[in-house]
Amino acid sequence: MTETKDVQIERTFDAPIDLIWAMWTEAEHFANWYGPMGAKIPKADMDVRVGGRRHIGMEIETPNGQMQMFFIGEYREIDPKTRLVYTEAMADAEGTPMTAEQMGMPSGAAMETTIIVELEDLAGSTRMRMTHVGVPADSPGGQGWAMAIDKMTTRVAELTG
Repeated sequence: MTETKDVQIERTFDAPIDLIWAMWTEAEHFANWYGPMGAKIPKADMDVRVGGRRHIGMEIETPNGQMQMFFIGEYREIDPKTRLVYTEAMADAEGTPMTAEQMGMPSGAAMETTIIVELEDLAGSTRMRMTHVGVPADSPGGQGWAMAIDKMTTRVAELTG
């Protein structure tokens, strides 16, 4: 059996660290890039402080119609402009966490994951390293993150171009 690694994405943006930090910490920026291609983020409640809560709503068109997904979490670490750590779990529209059983998984399966964002100022450019602990790189979640970071790259280019 092979061990599947967590999602890890590294990018260098031709943009100042302040902008890349804002992409992760300001709801209006976050909603413009988060999620896979075609996703919309109609809800992005983000109380970015240690212990602060987040509640994100995502809408995706599927062959069977519109699908809604909701995520909740808590900010655990904030080192302004260099490190952001928060948890994430699936929830309902009101922000009530979903159980493993509701997700079709074995009872007791861990439903909370952790996102770690590390930024490094490169004198005008910014290196970003994002790790989603608990989500396999080769999973649909990993593919969604790859698309989201591509969308972020496009959005940063629009804002700095």
